[in-house]
Parts: sequence; C-alpha cells; structure tokens
Amino acid sequence: MRRELKVIPAQVKVVEHVRHVYSCRYCERNGIQTPIVTASMPEPVFPGSLASPSAIAYTMNQKYVESMPLYRQEKHWERFGISIPRQTLANWITYGASTWLSLIYEQLHTHLLNQDSLHADETTLQVLSEPERPATSTSYMWLYRTGSEGPPIVLYDYQQTRASKHPRRFLDGFQGYLHVDGYAGYNGLPGVTLVGCWAHARRKFTDALKALPENASTTNLKAKEGLAFCNQLFSIERELKDVCADERYKKRLERSQPVLEAFSTWLREQTPRVLPKSALGQAIKYCRNQWDRLGGFLKDGRLEIDNNRGERSIKPFVIGRKNWLFSNTAKGATSSAIVYSIVETAKENGLNPFHYLEYLFEKLPNMDYTNSEDLNQFLPWSPTIPEECRVPNKTK
Repeated sequence: MRRELKVIPAQVKVVEHVRHVYSCRYCERNGIQTPIVTASMPEPVFPGSLASPSAIAYTMNQKYVESMPLYRQEKHWERFGISIPRQTLANWITYGASTWLSLIYEQLHTHLLNQDSLHADETTLQVLSEPERPATSTSYMWLYRTGSEGPPIVLYDYQQTRASKHPRRFLDGFQGYLHVDGYAGYNGLPGVTLVGCWAHARRKFTDALKALPENASTTNLKAKEGLAFCNQLFSIERELKDVCADERYKKRLERSQPVLEAFSTWLREQTPRVLPKSALGQAIKYCRNQWDRLGGFLKDGRLEIDNNRGERSIKPFVIGRKNWLFSNTAKGATSSAIVYSIVETAKENGLNPFHYLEYLFEKLPNMDYTNSEDLNQFLPWSPTIPEECRVPNKTK
C-alpha cells in the first residue's frame, strides 16, 4: 500500500443559463388573459459579461493571494484556450470589489471601530493615473486591524498621502488603544490612546551595534546595554504569553515596570554622553521621544508590547506589490484595498479565500443587501459560512 498526492489542475467550462417561459395554451385559445410563468434564475454577478462568481473569485485569488499580476493571468487564461485581455480582468476585479465586496468591507469596518484595541501601519504605493498628480507620486496603503481580542479583522485603506487626516477619518468613532510605530501622523486622534512598539526600539539598538566599527569598544558596550533592556522586556512577555489579561497586567506592573524605570534612568544618563546624530544617539533619542507610547502596554493586559501584528498583516500587500508594481488608477487602488481586506480577514478566520469569495459572489447578488443585519451572516466568522469555505485540517 502506498499514498500519493494527485493534483487536479484548474479547468474552465462554459455554462449556459437557459430560462424557460411557460404559458397556458388553452387560455391562449379560449381565455381573455393568458397566465405566463417564467422560471427563476440566479442573478448574474456582473451583468452583460462572461464573468461568473468563480471566475471573478479565481482572478482575485490569483492576484491578491498568489500575487500573480494580471498580465501573467492573461497568459494563464490563454493556456486554457480562452482569450481574456488583462483590462477585462481588471474590470472584473473593480466591479466585484466596488459592487459586492464593499458591502462586507463596510460591515467589517463597523465591527472594527467597536473594538477596544487596534493596530495600524502604512506603506507606500504607486498609482499612475491620479487626478492632478504625476505618475511618479507616492501614495499610501494604510492598514488597520484588530488585536488579540475578538474575531480577526484586517482592513486596508488607500489614500494619496500620509497625512494624519486619513487615520482620523477612518477611525472616527473608535475609542480605545491603538498600537503604532513612531510616526507622528497618529498623534492627536480623539479618544485614542497610542501604544508604542518596542520592536522598533529594539531594532534601533540592533542597528546601532551593526553600525559600529570593531574598535569602538565603549560605544559597543553602551549599545549592548540598551539592547539588553529591550530584550529583558521581551523575555518577560514570552513568559506571560499564555496567562490571562488580568494576570498579565499585574505581572507587568510587578516585573516590567521596574525594567522601564531603570531603562529611563539609563537613557537620561547616556543622552549627554553620545553623539546625537550617531546610530546609538538616534536609538536613545527615539526611545526618549516615544517614551509615553512605549510605556502604554502597561495600561491593559490585553495590549501587546509591539506592533508586529500590524506589520505582519501589511506584509501580504508588500509582497504583492513587488509583483504587480503599481495600480493604474485610483479606483483600481481602492478596489485592491477592498479585496486585500476581504481575503486577509478570511485567512485570519480560517477560510479559503477563493471559496469564500465565490460564496459571496453567488449569494450577495441574490439577496436584499440593504439590510446590514442580513449581511452579518456573510462575515468571515459567521457560523453560517459553509464548511467548504473553511480550510481543511492538515493531512499527514
């Protein structure tokens, strides 16, 4: 007996929808009125096109999950014996995102704002055709996601700039803690308490060590001392990983707060002793400027010591960007933000992105989507999501 993995490649088939119309022949000959009955038929996901729910889902999955740009997908379709221009594929994505997935996106946004703790990050994006902007302009993709509590939600938001008005608008109504890096654009958000990232602080001291020449023994020692404080905090966090939030809060005050106090004293002592523009000087300056934020994780046991959760969530977009390089239009960039939000939230909730997208495109056109309560049944954590949309258990 032996076991093998058999791969069944994707197939493309043409499905014809035939709609029958019935009438009463007797009534046609003898009656005044003739009853006519038309057979029901599912509404199309994209009227007037060849796109089916599975075709749009497959195109989105290939680009936003497998990072395959549309020009390569065009060739991929040709190997199926079908000619579909990349502009047509782009239209499928834009229509599917703006018409259907945006409904789920808005529901996820509402749930996100009701959380107590969030993470935020941002990265660059090039959009070729933006109004009154050259093609070489730098735009931004913002990332907002939930923390360790509640169902995972990952949302992207395309904007032309890195201005503080964008998180202020997106997080309007949010009252809670926000994990961020050192970017000043998050300052002053009403009702929001910022929590700094110790991973960034530690990275500054690591970079300082790498930048030092071998003969800089004194400065080398001081950089190692700063790094040791950071490592001590992370060591405590690893030990508290599996305890409840209340216990973590108490233990942090008992063990981490003294480390912070000692580190703060060390930073003040070292400030006049190092060159301000040196790598070590910059590391010390970063910690002192961010000190209120860096101490924020002590305020609640549910908070995290770093913003790694946010950085991990923005990485799929960064990887995809290396393949497709840019968005052609602002509308396309917005559609990308919506699709990335849906597929990444689906992945975090244990769903297969392709099957989940296909399910949404089959169901949403055939329901009353004006009722927001009815849309909740299509959110990734809903118990009504079919089992075939879920990632199966790993086989050995």
